[in-house]
Amino acid sequence: MTDPRGFLKVRTRRELKERPVSERIKDWQDVHAEFGLQDFTKNQAARCMDCGTPFCMTGCPLGNLIPEFNDLVRQGKWEDGYNRLSVTNNFPEVTGRVCPAPCEQACVLAIHQPATMIKLDEQTIIDEAWKLGYVKPQPPQRLTDMTVAIVGSGPAGLACAQQLTRAGHTVVVYERADAIGGLMRYGIPNFKLDKSLIDMRQEQMEAEGTRFRTNVEIGKDISWDELRSRYDAVIVAIGSTVPRNISIPGRELKGIHFAMDFLPDATRMVWGKKPINGITAKDKHVVIIGGGDTGSDCLGTSIRQGAKSVTVLQINPKEPDHRPDKDPWPTYARTYQKTSSMEEGGQYLYSTDSVEFEADESGDTAVDIQEHATAESFIADENGHITGLKVVDVAPGDNGPFTRQHGTERILPADLVLISIGFLHPDTETLVDQLPVELDKRGNVARDNDFATSQEGMFVCGDAGRGQSLVVWAISEGRSCAAAVDKFLTGNTELPAPITATQRPMMLPR
Repeated sequence: MTDPRGFLKVRTRRELKERPVSERIKDWQDVHAEFGLQDFTKNQAARCMDCGTPFCMTGCPLGNLIPEFNDLVRQGKWEDGYNRLSVTNNFPEVTGRVCPAPCEQACVLAIHQPATMIKLDEQTIIDEAWKLGYVKPQPPQRLTDMTVAIVGSGPAGLACAQQLTRAGHTVVVYERADAIGGLMRYGIPNFKLDKSLIDMRQEQMEAEGTRFRTNVEIGKDISWDELRSRYDAVIVAIGSTVPRNISIPGRELKGIHFAMDFLPDATRMVWGKKPINGITAKDKHVVIIGGGDTGSDCLGTSIRQGAKSVTVLQINPKEPDHRPDKDPWPTYARTYQKTSSMEEGGQYLYSTDSVEFEADESGDTAVDIQEHATAESFIADENGHITGLKVVDVAPGDNGPFTRQHGTERILPADLVLISIGFLHPDTETLVDQLPVELDKRGNVARDNDFATSQEGMFVCGDAGRGQSLVVWAISEGRSCAAAVDKFLTGNTELPAPITATQRPMMLPR
C-alpha cells in the first residue's frame, strides 16, 4: 500500500455502469455497459487499507491474496496481478462476476464505509490478462503414469482437473451435457456469465493436457464400476442436482416446472442449440417460488422471453438494508441486494407462502379468475393446466418457522410456475447401485477430511459432498480435493489445499 490515505481520499464505492433496462432486456448480452479497465478502477483499488490482519482473506475460502492484488491493480501491474490472483483462483472470470463476495462482507473498511471493491478487481485483472495475452497454458514439466477420471465439469470438477493436470497426471473429465461447465454453462444465464469465458478456459485446459468427454453419462453410457477399473482414481463432482420439491394441492398440474428445467433451454437457444424441455415464459403470467439467486435468474430470463407478468415469492421477510446485530462483522450478513434482474421488472412478494395451485374449468383468463372467483370454485380443467396460485402472508411463528396469516389468502394469475427453492442432494441412484458408496444423512456422498469416499481410490468434491453451496466454495473444494488425490497417487503433494472437507464458512450466503 503506497498510499496509506487512499481509503480516506476515495470514500465512495463505484460500481460498473449497467446498460439501460429498455435496451438490455431485448438481448442476452452482459447487462453491464462497462468492461475491463475503467478510469475509476485504480482509485477504487486504492481504498484497500492493506490491513495488518486482512479479514477479507478469511472470508474467502480460496484464501485469495486480496491486499496484494488490490495494490497491483492500483499500480496497473496487470501481469503481476494476474500471476498473484492465479496462485489461489483457477477461474477469477467466474468469481469476479457471480460470486456474492463474502470477502467484501469481511472487509475491515466495511465496518464504517462501503467495502473495498474486491470482486470488481478480480474481474478487471482477469479481463486485462485475457486481453493482454497473459493467460497461457501451463502444461506439466513431466508426466506421471497415473490416470484420473473426474465426473462432472462444474467449477469443482474443472478446478480439480486443472490442478491434477498441472501436477502431471492424465486427467479425463466426463460431462453428460453437450458442453462443459455444469451450472455455469446451463444454469447461470448468459447475461450474467458469458459462455465464451468458459470456452476460453476450456481451450487453455486442453492445451495443458486435460481431456474432455461430453455427452457421456456415467452410470448409463459407462458404468461406475467400469470407470473405477479404468483409472487409478475417480473423483465424483456431479453437483447437487436433485431439486427440492413442494407438496401442495395441484402440484400435478401442467405448467409447473423446476427452475433447472427452465433455465438451460434459454441458454441453449441463445447459442443456437435445440431446447430440451421447450419451456418458455412468452406471453405468460409467471410465478417464481423462491427468491434467491436462481429465482432472480428466472426473473431476468422470463422478462427477456416476453412474459406478461412475473411475480417472485419469497417466504422470508425482505432482508434489512444494513448489517443486522445478529450477524456481526466479519460474518456474512444477509442484507438486501437488488440484482440486475430485479431492476428490470417483475414483483417480489416477501413473507408470502404458496398454498395451492389452481386450474380453471371454464376457460376464463387468470386475471378474470382473480377478480370474481373463490378458491373453492377451481377445479382442474380438461387440459389440467395451471391458471392461478393461491398464496398467503406468513409471519414468524412460535411453534414453527412461519405462521400463516388468516384472511390474507389471494390468488395470483399463473400460466407458468417455476420452483426455485434449492436442491436436496446429488443424484446418486446409479452410483449407489453400481459402485456402492456411503451417503451422509442429507443424501450427499460421504467423505472423510481428505475428500475420500468409502470406496478405495474414489473421492468427492463440490456440492456432491458439501451440499448446495457457492461457486467459490466449489473451486476451493476442487483445489483441495486435487491435493488429496495427488497425495493418494504419489505419496506426497505440493498442490495447495485451501480447505478441508469438513470446513464450513463463517456464515453461508443464500
